[in-house]
Amino acid sequence: MASKMGQWAFIIGVLVAVVIGLFSNNLEITTRGWLVLLLVVLGLIVGLLNVTEKESTSFLVAAVALLLTGTAGSTLSFIPAVGSYLAGIVTAIAVFVTPAAIVVALKSIQSLAKD
Repeated sequence: MASKMGQWAFIIGVLVAVVIGLFSNNLEITTRGWLVLLLVVLGLIVGLLNVTEKESTSFLVAAVALLLTGTAGSTLSFIPAVGSYLAGIVTAIAVFVTPAAIVVALKSIQSLAKD
């Protein structure tokens, strides 16, 4: 049951990130704030339920790649017509991945300290 919840949290998180990225200019500040909070909560759920100890290294490498891409979001804005949308999506995905990466990193550190 927990793995299904983690899978759904991941799918919903990616969809919410895409919606935020596409429509962030048209959303009210309050709505955007609630959606960002939803991304953070979903990221925590993914980090807690979806990533096993065996998958943690691969997940953290992928998370670092996504987070680095998220910092390049301002560069994407220069692409005509779609750049601002791409930048918004990448930034929202980075918001979603960050709490999951923190949880997985802490679980990895705890596992290393335990051995």
